Amino acid sequence: MTEFRTRSRWRRRLPASAALAAGTAVLLMVSPAAAVVPQAAAPAAPTVPPADLGRLADEKANVVEVLLADNAELDALVATGVDLDHHVDRTEDGGIVVHAVVTGNEVATLTAAGYTFGKVLHTAADSEARIAEREATIAEHIADNQDFSAAAGMAARAAVSDVKIIRADYYTNGTTQVLSVEAKWAQGQTVTTALTVQRDSGPGTEIGSGGTQSITRFVDGGVYMYHRGAANVTSRPDYVRITSPTGDVAVAKVKEWLPISGDSPEGPGYQKDFVNSYLTPTELYDRIKNLAQQYPSLSEIVELPYKTNGYRRKAQAVLGTANASRVGVDSLAWGHEGGNNVSVQLANPGVADSPLLVKVLGTDVMVSLATNASGAVTSTAAEVVAALNASPEAGALLQAYTYRGNAGTGVVATAGKTMLTDGLLAPASVSRDPHSVYAIRIGKHRDGSKLGVLAYAQEHAREWVPPLVTVETAERLLRNYESDANTRELVDNLDIWIAPSINPDGGHYSFYDFNSQRRNMTNHCPLTGNADYLARNTWGVDNNRNYTEYSLFDGYSGASASCTSDTYAGPSELSEPENRNVDWLASRGNIKFSMNLHSSGNYFMWSPGSYATPGRISAPRPTLAEESLFWGASSRILTAIKRHRNLAVTPARTGPIADVLYSAAGNSGDMLWYKYGIYAWNFEVGTSFQPAWASAKEETMEFSNGLVEMLRVARDFDTDTAAPTSSVNVEASATPGMVDLTFDTNEPAAVFYTLDGSRPTYESALYGSAGIREGGETVTVPSGTTVHWFSVDSRGNVENGYLPDGTGTNFNKKKAWDPEALPLTVTAQVRCVAGKAYVAVQANNEHNAAVSIGLESAYGNKAAANVAPGGNVFQQFNTRATAISAGSATARATGTLNGEAVTSVVTKEYAAVNCADPRAAQ
Repeated sequence: MTEFRTRSRWRRRLPASAALAAGTAVLLMVSPAAAVVPQAAAPAAPTVPPADLGRLADEKANVVEVLLADNAELDALVATGVDLDHHVDRTEDGGIVVHAVVTGNEVATLTAAGYTFGKVLHTAADSEARIAEREATIAEHIADNQDFSAAAGMAARAAVSDVKIIRADYYTNGTTQVLSVEAKWAQGQTVTTALTVQRDSGPGTEIGSGGTQSITRFVDGGVYMYHRGAANVTSRPDYVRITSPTGDVAVAKVKEWLPISGDSPEGPGYQKDFVNSYLTPTELYDRIKNLAQQYPSLSEIVELPYKTNGYRRKAQAVLGTANASRVGVDSLAWGHEGGNNVSVQLANPGVADSPLLVKVLGTDVMVSLATNASGAVTSTAAEVVAALNASPEAGALLQAYTYRGNAGTGVVATAGKTMLTDGLLAPASVSRDPHSVYAIRIGKHRDGSKLGVLAYAQEHAREWVPPLVTVETAERLLRNYESDANTRELVDNLDIWIAPSINPDGGHYSFYDFNSQRRNMTNHCPLTGNADYLARNTWGVDNNRNYTEYSLFDGYSGASASCTSDTYAGPSELSEPENRNVDWLASRGNIKFSMNLHSSGNYFMWSPGSYATPGRISAPRPTLAEESLFWGASSRILTAIKRHRNLAVTPARTGPIADVLYSAAGNSGDMLWYKYGIYAWNFEVGTSFQPAWASAKEETMEFSNGLVEMLRVARDFDTDTAAPTSSVNVEASATPGMVDLTFDTNEPAAVFYTLDGSRPTYESALYGSAGIREGGETVTVPSGTTVHWFSVDSRGNVENGYLPDGTGTNFNKKKAWDPEALPLTVTAQVRCVAGKAYVAVQANNEHNAAVSIGLESAYGNKAAANVAPGGNVFQQFNTRATAISAGSATARATGTLNGEAVTSVVTKEYAAVNCADPRAAQ
């Protein structure tokens, strides 16, 4: 059935804010170990700080509380471009506490502008500990493998096998019988061969009589963990045997696996827990490639169309210490392609009256500085720059510039041979070339014919847990396919795209160079700005601010135009290849649901994600029906997350991004929702970017539960053929003679209605929201109004099979009477009879019992008792005049309502008339 959508695709552009004024950063270092950041005396309200907050290349960043007075201060802080964690807490006194990722210099700059800092929550040492923990875990696994392999090498003189069965579990899933086997082989680290498991068919039977199954390698972080796999069986085995490729044998007794209690959708023996350490982008891609190789009929690797700019930089150096005499030098070649071999030396020739000369020997550039008659060096930074750029030999290796736009009038200091460097610390196994971005596409039918779901992670480089959630989910879908009917239902009927790392360049930089890196690695700063080596940790575009809808370029808040800001929106929308890849994924025509995984803060959010300031003018809110689907699905997803360890995402952290967090102009969720109509959610996983592994593992497990549940939501949406039902509630209004209407539906659905007796269509009034997080609006109408309406759910199912664009009348109908008054329909008209004016008044009894009705006018009265239900009283009052002015007539009904005597009064106006010229007065 055709899907129904009511939201128009429009974008409102607002005037862009003026650029923040540039300034000089204050050099104040803050000890990472400090419990509270030192404070300067703060002014009554923060002022606008410099656009460059002053982060230096070798500074470490910490996560620190910022204490704010109100939303206005929050919006002002966001506008500075400071790097904010996904955390906004409202205090009892109306204040706000947010978390900022800042260096000591940035703290000093913001403190000088009037911002107040609180506790230091996470330090750079915490991130370094996570790296050490990861390396230790990998080393431990490798050592275990080596020990096992060494023990297997002694098999010639001892009964030691090179294969060991770790687990052999039998369980039932409905009527299906399943055997899951895990085993470790001594050569598993280097040899990719699958192992064959032979089964018996029960106690006392021969091994092999129950058939065979294959188990494949499970590799995590480049380290072999074990072989694993599950297969359906026709009888419960008692023993299994594995013969390794080298001929060694292991036998194990099969154990019963207890079923999971409760109503979990995960059947008995459901396989999960597939991650054992943090994974770099290279390792993430290797994992999904290995999965696709193991399950070629259910999955494939898709190389996205746009390669990143690469984990690479030009080799650089800054010579000198004083700004006026500093010389910046960049290689023309990338560092790994020869730039790291270039050197520059600024030498005093040791003689008087020497000219400024540039000499090149191979890749070594030597500048012989000019001297005066006394032998003192006279060359300025600007002169050295000009000489280097004018030399054909030097110009073939490098370009030179004065420091950050300085005129360069200071005399340079001599400098020994200085090697240019790209400063990158990742091992050679991390490619320095433009990087392909990969997604794994999972589904029995991957031709676009099935409803599509997208999950993607690591837009922000330092967020190490979200990619693991995507990998864990991919593993669950493929490894449980054969044995779990619920998983098979999803894989057979959905087209699932999982992209574990959208930003591999930044991801690698976060692991190996600067743990707090948020953005990609592209340097858009000009040579006259912060493009030099000392600014290398301030470059990059925030990939979650570079999309097309309600962006900085449309005038919305929450992104920065400064190339050194951690919320830098880039030079234009979709300027970055990472963002164009997400746009390409979203443009697959069948994708209807998506999840963007971030950390941290334990938030669960959706559009609108941005607003303009002042006034917090939000991007268009979803309709009431769309918001209801977001909330309803969110309840299911969050319940699945909670099942893991009973931790809940709170209602205060659930809802539209702009409501529960802060504005994020140009975010991907808004693009997917407003541009492509995709129901797009955003996870904020856990409580920190790089938690200790024990916490990271638990977060991975619980949020993978949620991601799988989103797939179930998508499947239920796709199979929904049940039409919604709806009702209208009528209550007395505070305004006499009026009633208040609200509509209810049994599922998320849109309600279209009319109040003039016409057929409702998709062009009729759409029942809306009362406000932010408030439910449906109240519609106030005169008592007795005829309401026609129908409902339609997001799948396009229309109530009662009504065709809004047809001619049928099977829509809902109701007279909206005041429930506290007797229902009475009254008309008052003027007419001319034999040249005289008459006032005709009629009152109909709409009550379910007899009432007494009195008609009153300026020209007489009439009373009638026991007027039956559906009956009426009529009187044509003779005014005995040729012309009368406009006036009114009243009907007064008395009867019993809910056991009490009630009198209801309805007054109707009539027009003036002149029977000599019988046209109503204007």
